[in-house]
Amino acid sequence: MTEILGTQPAPTEWIVYATAVCALSLVVFRRLWLPARNAITIAHEGGHGLVALACNRRLEAIRLHSDTSGLTVTRGRPTGLGVVLTLAAGYPAAPLLGLGGAALLGTGHVTLLLWIATALLLALLVMVRNAYGVLTVVLTGAAFVLVSWLTGPDVQSVFAYAVVWFLLFGGVRPAFELQAKRRHGGAPDSDADQLSRLTQVPAGVWLLFFHTVAISALIGGGRWLLGI
Repeated sequence: MTEILGTQPAPTEWIVYATAVCALSLVVFRRLWLPARNAITIAHEGGHGLVALACNRRLEAIRLHSDTSGLTVTRGRPTGLGVVLTLAAGYPAAPLLGLGGAALLGTGHVTLLLWIATALLLALLVMVRNAYGVLTVVLTGAAFVLVSWLTGPDVQSVFAYAVVWFLLFGGVRPAFELQAKRRHGGAPDSDADQLSRLTQVPAGVWLLFFHTVAISALIGGGRWLLGI
């Protein structure tokens, strides 16, 4: 427990920048983004599920698909604050996880971050109801476990910084993708559109909310990671 809660020295500056460049490359280049986006979908659906439970809704299933889409099924009142918060939690989940991870790394808690991530993935795995989703979560969780158990502080630090940078950068792109789909008449049942029907607030406003959270998290998290 002492090792988990203890702090580790920050990596050298070039490693922080190198992990940022690698993470940004995964987001910018389409061929890299398509498989890497599965991690953002895990965070997205996990965000729906976590907030649903916090709002006392019944979480019935989470599904992750090979096209990087996902579905979280909950039961409860069809209207009201609980369902609005549940729907609104998906797109902000990855950038906010990145922001929280950056705060931990900024205080030297590399090992703690890795174990928190592992615990969250394990909790998510319990609710996943399709084979591809199980495979994706298991492989992601295995990466965290292997790095935590089998590598030293230097490798753990590089891995943790790369993951957090990816959550921060990767959390920005999905809202722009959704905006592009809606511009061409796609995604009529997106989170933004469902929220619009529930709240009578235009879907564009919800998209602006998603953009604002993601970009703010990137700026704040980036400052923590860079120590500025």
